[in-house]
Amino acid sequence: MIARRFFVNGMVQGVGFRYFAQRAAAKHQVKGFVRNLPDGRVETFAQGSESQVNGFRDDIATGPRFSKVDEIEEIVEEIDLAYGTFRIER
Repeated sequence: MIARRFFVNGMVQGVGFRYFAQRAAAKHQVKGFVRNLPDGRVETFAQGSESQVNGFRDDIATGPRFSKVDEIEEIVEEIDLAYGTFRIER
């Protein structure tokens, strides 16, 4: 198991990005969360196998149809067993 925190820059708020991330998490079976940040970025925390987290990262790097991802900052994190699902946080 690995855990990563991603900060997504670009046109990623107001375009359904959090819901897209939630669907990508279900597709790749990762656990964690996604939320909008006040500075216009989206933050997400994902944990699972290396291939699951990498697949999730690849999906969010594309984003939903009307988004434009300019950059993803990736931070290595510790596993957090508090996340049994993937959720949208507000």
